[in-house]
Amino acid sequence: MYSPAPDGFSIRGSAVRYTEIPPDDDLSHVVHCFWELRTLAVLPQNFHYHALPDACVNLLFNLADTEVAGVTALHTAATTLDLGTSFHYAGVQFYPGVWQGDRNEISNRYVGTPYRGSLPLVPTGRRLVGLEPEDMVGVLAGLVRWCMARGHVRANALTARILSRLNAIRSVADMAALAGLSSRQLQRTLKQSTGFAPHDLLKVLRLQQSFRKHYLDLYADQAHFTHAFRQAIGYTPARYRKRFAV
Repeated sequence: MYSPAPDGFSIRGSAVRYTEIPPDDDLSHVVHCFWELRTLAVLPQNFHYHALPDACVNLLFNLADTEVAGVTALHTAATTLDLGTSFHYAGVQFYPGVWQGDRNEISNRYVGTPYRGSLPLVPTGRRLVGLEPEDMVGVLAGLVRWCMARGHVRANALTARILSRLNAIRSVADMAALAGLSSRQLQRTLKQSTGFAPHDLLKVLRLQQSFRKHYLDLYADQAHFTHAFRQAIGYTPARYRKRFAV
């Protein structure tokens, strides 16, 4: 299955812990991972988190202030979040296309205000406080099942097919052929279920692949790759790797 590249961290080491835990088999078709990001000591300088576009939607919980929570996703451009010198977050990362909740709730920027939506994010955050990552899984899995029962989350056969055959897709036409749809049908169906136009989704997925494959397998030449990377990420590939120790 699709495995998004890790986001960029400006500080690494024993004072910052990032943990990913895979879901149980019954949720593995909708959830990529449950995750935690926290400081274990006050940092000497602010921590900058460079979030990459990956077409995923996250449920995010601020465990230092459990009133703060949200539904987050980026579209086609990265963003850098200043998390300060002390923080504790946890969340659920869904595969592209499976989130079918209210799209008006999705934030593409820093989530720092109390959650006012209808999802039980605040009580879930309260239950997560004090737990180690492996103990959070049961609470977060319960929330996912709650969302599935109410139609906020469901498997997406179209995006699952696209993600399983990424290596065979070089164009929107390839994507449409794989899906067995016309270009117009693909446009309408993807936009409705993911919020992405086919071209934008392909751009994000190709960029994600570039972290794991040689760029010439994905782009016409180095100049094309560098331009696409800088447009989406905000850095050249070399500068990004140096800045965020990737």
